[in-house]
Amino acid sequence: MKFAYKFSNLLGAVYRHGNLSFSKDGNSVISPVGNRISIFDLKNNKSETLPVSTNKNIACVGLSPDGNLAILVDEDGAAVLVSLITRAVLYHHHFHKPVGSIRFSPDGRKFVVTKENVALMYHAPGKIREFNTFALDKSYFGPYDETTCIDWTDDSKCFAVGSKDMTTWVFGAERWANLLYYSLGGHKDIIVGCFFEKDSLNLYTVSRDGTLCVWESDTELDGLQEDKIVEIMEDDGEHFFNKEGDFNNLTAVAFHKRTHILVTGFASGAFYLHELPEFDLVHSLSISDQRISTIALNPTGDWIGFGCSGLGQLLVWEWQSESYVFKQQGHFNNMASLAYSPDGQYLATGGDDGKVKVWNCSSGLCFVTFKEHTSSITGVAFTSSGLVVLSASLDGTVRAFDLHRYRNFRTMTSPQPTQFSSLAVDLSGDLVCAGAQDSFEIFLWSMQTGRLLEVLSGHEGPVSCLCFSPVQSVLVSVSWDKTVRLWDMLDSWQTKEVLRLNSDGLAVAYRPDGQELAVATLDGEITFWSPQAATQTGSIVGRHDLQIGRKETEKITAKQSAKGKAFTCLCYSADGESMLAGGHSKFVCIYNIKEQILMKKFEISCNMSLDAMEEFLDRRKMTEFGSLALVDEGAGDGDGVELRLPGVRRGDMSSRHFKPEIRVTSLHFSPTGRSWAAASTEGLLVYSLDTSLVFDPYDLDMDVTPVSVRHQLKKKEWTSAIVLAFRLNETSLIREVLESVPYNQTELVSSSLPDVYVEKLLDFVASSLEKSRHLQFYLTWAQNLLTLHGQKLKSRSDETRVYISPNLFSLPLASCDWNIYTIRYTAALAKQRGMKRTATDCLVDEEVDEAEVMDSEDEEEDMSDPVIVES
Repeated sequence: MKFAYKFSNLLGAVYRHGNLSFSKDGNSVISPVGNRISIFDLKNNKSETLPVSTNKNIACVGLSPDGNLAILVDEDGAAVLVSLITRAVLYHHHFHKPVGSIRFSPDGRKFVVTKENVALMYHAPGKIREFNTFALDKSYFGPYDETTCIDWTDDSKCFAVGSKDMTTWVFGAERWANLLYYSLGGHKDIIVGCFFEKDSLNLYTVSRDGTLCVWESDTELDGLQEDKIVEIMEDDGEHFFNKEGDFNNLTAVAFHKRTHILVTGFASGAFYLHELPEFDLVHSLSISDQRISTIALNPTGDWIGFGCSGLGQLLVWEWQSESYVFKQQGHFNNMASLAYSPDGQYLATGGDDGKVKVWNCSSGLCFVTFKEHTSSITGVAFTSSGLVVLSASLDGTVRAFDLHRYRNFRTMTSPQPTQFSSLAVDLSGDLVCAGAQDSFEIFLWSMQTGRLLEVLSGHEGPVSCLCFSPVQSVLVSVSWDKTVRLWDMLDSWQTKEVLRLNSDGLAVAYRPDGQELAVATLDGEITFWSPQAATQTGSIVGRHDLQIGRKETEKITAKQSAKGKAFTCLCYSADGESMLAGGHSKFVCIYNIKEQILMKKFEISCNMSLDAMEEFLDRRKMTEFGSLALVDEGAGDGDGVELRLPGVRRGDMSSRHFKPEIRVTSLHFSPTGRSWAAASTEGLLVYSLDTSLVFDPYDLDMDVTPVSVRHQLKKKEWTSAIVLAFRLNETSLIREVLESVPYNQTELVSSSLPDVYVEKLLDFVASSLEKSRHLQFYLTWAQNLLTLHGQKLKSRSDETRVYISPNLFSLPLASCDWNIYTIRYTAALAKQRGMKRTATDCLVDEEVDEAEVMDSEDEEEDMSDPVIVES
C-alpha cells in the first residue's frame, strides 16, 4: 500500500485552452487544463481534476444536455468519451483532423463535429451498448474554409455552422424539403459565433471585426415541411460593437436564449453585455489585459464564465450584482518550487512569474497570492508554526508573508545585490538561510528582527540547495563545487564537516529522524551519507531510471542525451524508508533506501504537446530538409517552432510558438505521509492514498435491490444493510435502515462501517437532524462516527465541519428557543383571553367553584368517618 499512490488532483492551473462548459444545474464549471479537465464546484468552493487524460492538449469539449457525458477532443482530433458520473473513459475515437468545435443537440440524440470545412453529424451514445459508439449519420459540405462554431435550434431540427470564409450555413438535421441548406453572407471577417433565437429560426451571427448581423426567418420551426420550398432568411440589420475602434478584435462570444443576453469578449480583455434584438448595452467591463479566449453562460443566465489562456485565468462573473463568483489564476509560467504546511492542509508554490500562491489541499483552490517579488521564485518554505510563508527570488530578496493578515511583514536582503537560488528555515522558525548563485555565499537572517546575522563563505560554486537538520541546529548546503558542507548554527556558524562528491551537487535532503543525508549529483547518482560519521553509506545509480525523452530539435538520440541528465529534486517519505526523486523527465521515481532499488515509477504526464516526451522521433515528421518541427510556418498565429538560443532551458520566449519541456522542478511529501506533490510543467500534481474518498462508485449490480436491503435487516446484518442502502442512494430507504438499527448497536455498527461510507453517513445524519424528531438518536450516530473515525477524517475536516457543525449546535438551540417562545406566547394568549371574559361567565364560574368545594367537603367527611370510628 505504501507505493499505491494514485493521481488525486491538479493544482496550480485552472485553464489552458479550449471552451468552458457549465454543468446542468449551473453550479459547476468544466475547464480544460492541458490534456485534463477540472470541475470547479462554485457552490461548495471545491475543485476536482478527473483521472482522465488525452494524448495532447484539449481543443474543445462537448457536454451532453443531461450532464452525464463529455466528449474531449485534443489538438490532433483524437476524441475521448468520458462519463462524468463514474469519471471513467467509455470510448476512444479519432477524427483524423483537428476539430474546430463540437456540440450536442438539445434532445441529446445527435452531436455535430466541425473539422476543416465539413460538419459531421453523429448519433449520440445512448444507454444501449454498441461496438461503435460514434455512428456517423450525415456529412454536410458547404463552407470553403475551416468551420469555427455551431448552434442548434431548440427542437433539434436545424443547426447553423460558422466559417472562416465569412459565411454562415444553416442545415437541416432531417431531410426537410424547404430547408436543405442555406448560406448567409454579409460579414467581412471570420465568424466567431452564430446563435438561434429561442424556439425560432431567427439567427444572430457575430464576426471577428465586431459586427453583429440579425437574420429573420419567414418560416417558423413547426413550419418545416416536405412539400414546398420557401425563402427562409433575410438580413434584418447590422450592429457594430467597436464603432470608435477602442477595442481590438472580437475573440469570444456567448448568447443566452431565454434572457436574450449576448456576451462578447475582446482581445483587450474587455467584455460587453447586450440585450437582443434591440442591441441595448447592459454592462461593460475590463477583466484583464489579455485576450478573452472563451465565454460560457450557465443555464439560468446569471453567471458568465471567462477563460483567458494567456494568463491561465478562470473567472465567473455575476452580471446582475456585478461581483465575482469565482476568480482563480494559476502560474502562467513554470512552477519552480513547492512546500507543504506542517499540518498538511496547505501547499505553497512559487513560479517563474514572481508570484507566491497558497493552495488549500482539501478544496484544491488558491486562497491568497503574493505579488511582491519582481523576478522568478526559486524557493518557498513554511515555518514550523505554519503561519508564515517564506520565499526566495532572483530579485535578491527573501520575503516573509503572514497568513493571518496576508501581508509581507519582513523583507531580507544582502549587502550586495545577488540572486538567491535556494532557501531553508530552521525548526524553530527563527533562522532563515538563502544561497546565492553568483557570489557562492550563504546568507543567514533572524526572522524576529530581519537583521543579517552572518554571511557563510566557503563554497567555490553556486549554492544549489540548502536544508536544516530536523533534530539539531545544523545547516547542510550543496554546491556545484562538488562539496557538501555542514554548518553548526550553535558554534559561531563554523563549518562542521565537508563531504567530497564525485560530481556537482544538485539537491540535498535530510531523513526525518536526522540520521541520514541524501545528495543528488550531476552524474545521475543519489548518494547517502551519515552526518555524524561523515561517511558514505550507500548510493543509487538512477540515470537510466529517468528515461529522458528526445526533443524535437535535438540532433542526438535520447539515449545519448540521458548521459547528461540527473535528478534535480529529492524528498524522503514520512517514515524515512523511501525516497522520491525527479528531474528533467516525465517520470518520478520512488526508491527503497534500505534495498537501494527502484520500487515504482510515476508517469506524471502523457501530454504529447510537451517537448521531450517521446523516446524516439516519428520518422513521418522527417523530410529531406530535416524535421518538420524546425520549419517556421510564417507570420501570424502559426505554430512554427524556431531553433532555441544557446543556453535557453525553457524554450525561446521570443518565438511565436514554442513547446514547453516536461520537467519536475520540486517534490514534497505531505507530513501525514498520505500524499505527495510534484511541481511540474503541467502544474502541481498531487498523488494520494486517499483517492477512494474523493469518489466512490456505487457498485450497482443485480443483487443491490430494496428487497435485498430489507432481507439484510431481517438477518440483523446492520452494516451490510447500510452499505447496500447507500449504493441505491434512496433517501427513504436509507432512513428506514438507519432507524431500524437498535440504539445500543450504533457504536458497533459505526466501528465496522467502511471508511468510504463514513462521510456519506455523516452527511445524511446532518440533513436528518433538520427534519427528524429523533434528535438524540441521530446525535448518538454523529457522536459515534466522529469519535471512531475522527482521525481518518482529519485530512477532510473542512468538508465534514461544513456538514456537521450547523446541525449539532444551531438546530437544538433553535428548537429549544422556539419551544420557549411558543410556551410564552400560549401563556400570554390565555391570560389575555381570561381578562376579556364577561362578568356573567365569572359568576357562573364562581357558582361552579362553590358547588365543587361543597362536594369536596362532603367527600372528605365521608372519608374521615371510618378513621374516627377505628380510633
